[in-house]
Amino acid sequence: MARGLFVRLHRWAGLAIAGFLILVGLTGSLLAFWLEINAWLTPELYSGPRAGIELGAATLAQRAESIVPQARATTVYQGYPGSAMIGMKARDGATPLDFEYIHLDPIDGQERGRVSWHGLPRRKADIMPFVYGLHMYLAMSGIGEWILGAVALLWTLDCFVGFYLTLPMRGERSKKSFFARWRPSWLVKLKSSFYRVNFDLHRAAGLWLWAMLLVYAWSSVLFTLPNFYTRVTQLVLDYETPVWAQRGAPQTDGRAPMEWEEAQATGERLMAELARRHGFAIERPLALYHLRDKGLYEYRVRSSRDIGDKAGSTSILFDSRSGELKTLSLPTGHRSGTTLTTWLVELHMANLFGLPYRIFVCLFGLVIAMLSATGVYIWWKKRSARVAHARGTVARPAPAARSPARF
Repeated sequence: MARGLFVRLHRWAGLAIAGFLILVGLTGSLLAFWLEINAWLTPELYSGPRAGIELGAATLAQRAESIVPQARATTVYQGYPGSAMIGMKARDGATPLDFEYIHLDPIDGQERGRVSWHGLPRRKADIMPFVYGLHMYLAMSGIGEWILGAVALLWTLDCFVGFYLTLPMRGERSKKSFFARWRPSWLVKLKSSFYRVNFDLHRAAGLWLWAMLLVYAWSSVLFTLPNFYTRVTQLVLDYETPVWAQRGAPQTDGRAPMEWEEAQATGERLMAELARRHGFAIERPLALYHLRDKGLYEYRVRSSRDIGDKAGSTSILFDSRSGELKTLSLPTGHRSGTTLTTWLVELHMANLFGLPYRIFVCLFGLVIAMLSATGVYIWWKKRSARVAHARGTVARPAPAARSPARF
């Protein structure tokens, strides 16, 4: 009885999320090589590092505002080799912008191009941001995150249901050991029928890659439903809500927020003090974000506490008016929940273990799509068989009753 219930749960959960997992699997395969594909599509934006002293975040923000005077800079990101990406927003009363980010040369500050991260791509530079949008929120801000959040939760639960269904049924009369009876679930009989090969691929691939499927399912919950992820993680670990998931507090300070130069200097000073206090080394600056709706600045660096191959997530938040430190976020070695989350994020983003792992993630995205497609095919074949059987039963006439006179 219980197994039949789990079979139905696996069937309908799988059918509900299959299309979405095919989409995120295929787009995720591309995103594993985000920088390389961008450099191929738009070498003028991602030309790679070159010799020279890079400009500071404040200088880059001011340079972007001088190029686009009707807009103000909101973010400065220096994590791409040879390219600084500055987020821009139209000033009050100005004409809306037809782009969201401007790329500058980090050494001489010259413009390299403009990029939009929302809507359909209108230029080559928009293609990979659009792929990213499809992967993260179905290219539909707001409702897209909720849809993929529900998909991620179902996927997480279905990982356990699917694993249970691979186990040998209880009560089977056999002299074989448990593992001997479980062994066929791990194998693919390539010389069998097309249906059997699909069934074996669906079951065996899900078993061999079960741990990674769970990692990607649960980390997807983090990206799409951060508040839910935070509450669950805080039940068992020391964890603080990520900066991007925190709500803004009402501003009672009437002073104007500090300008970029003061914000950069404040961030550098506070980060240096915290590095001495907590025993980590600052490797290089990465970003300066003005979170106007929260009344905060975020200053981010790569430090010795970061584990990813690229970029970093060591950051501080400070009040945009007083410069008062609000919080420090160290990716590892500070809070147990943050350390776990950092590993989940870096594994999901293919930012660990170099090129071999990125190749694995690229192929893994294809496997996710394959698991979904084979699951739909298995359901369709079983449904077709049930329908054919039902039609045959209805079409076959019932045997006539024998007359007593014929005995």
